Amino acid sequence: MRDANVLNLGLVAYREAWELQRSVAAQVSQGVLPDTAILLEHPPVITLGRRTEEGELHIPPDAAVEIVETDRGGKSTYHGPGQLVCYPIFDLTRHGQDVKRYCRDLEEALIRTMAPLRLEATRIDGLTGIWLERPPRKIASIGIHISKWISTHGYALNVDLDPAPFTDWITACGIEDARFTTIARELGRPVAIDEVRPHALTALGEVFDLDLEELPEDALNDLRRQLFHDRAHPAAVSK
Repeated sequence: MRDANVLNLGLVAYREAWELQRSVAAQVSQGVLPDTAILLEHPPVITLGRRTEEGELHIPPDAAVEIVETDRGGKSTYHGPGQLVCYPIFDLTRHGQDVKRYCRDLEEALIRTMAPLRLEATRIDGLTGIWLERPPRKIASIGIHISKWISTHGYALNVDLDPAPFTDWITACGIEDARFTTIARELGRPVAIDEVRPHALTALGEVFDLDLEELPEDALNDLRRQLFHDRAHPAAVSK
């Protein structure tokens, strides 16, 4: 079992979180940081993956939502408060160096995350993400990016939010007529992110054989200072 870091960040704007991922990925690649999992929520945002197609968006003109094109795989999806987003910044040379295996491991981590809540999540052949069945209802999405075997992006688990934007605002994940659900809807009660997060961390640790510990405050402050420096000196970042 290897040591790894966790950043529990609460509500973070999507673009800021993306910058943070890139900063952490650079440090994981250089061996400055071990594998690091970032857990957070986003304000309402629709992200467009590399395979997003014209016609997937049908957002009402008055919708208060940001739209961001990303470098992750997959199509369009929605993020909002009440959804647990996990960005594992892992060096995959330590985890099999196999993209398909990594995706399966993320799926397994999601399935194990929901098991303690007595939700039997599963994969469905030919469909992306994690589902509950009879009838099929999507509860989690996966979209990743890998560069030089360092992973960014990750998964989004619907804990307690209105799933309407997945169908009313977009053709989520490019799947027509898909049904979406949340942990709260399935359990019939409110569910806080704080209730689900420990299960998510336990599952990640089990699946990837990691001992996950909260990133020390001084290291987190160093990351924030680096992000501020990168914003102030963009030319230095592109060299």
